[in-house]
Amino acid sequence: MVVTHFVELGNRAIVLSQLRNQLPSVNEQVKIKGRKGKVVNVYTLDGSIHHVEVEFEQVLKPSFSALENKKKKR
Repeated sequence: MVVTHFVELGNRAIVLSQLRNQLPSVNEQVKIKGRKGKVVNVYTLDGSIHHVEVEFEQVLKPSFSALENKKKKR
């Protein structure tokens, strides 16, 4: 059993901490809190503590200009 801290690649914030049986491998696809990502790097800090750097996919928000044209006129 190892303690795994998933760290976001851009701002180095810890996204999730888990006690796992197995570490994720590099280039493995992961889904954390509904966000898809890819494991970039795995670091060992202590004997059973590991940091896993994850690069998340960018979420594109829909533009509202197309939706505004469809609104009913009063």
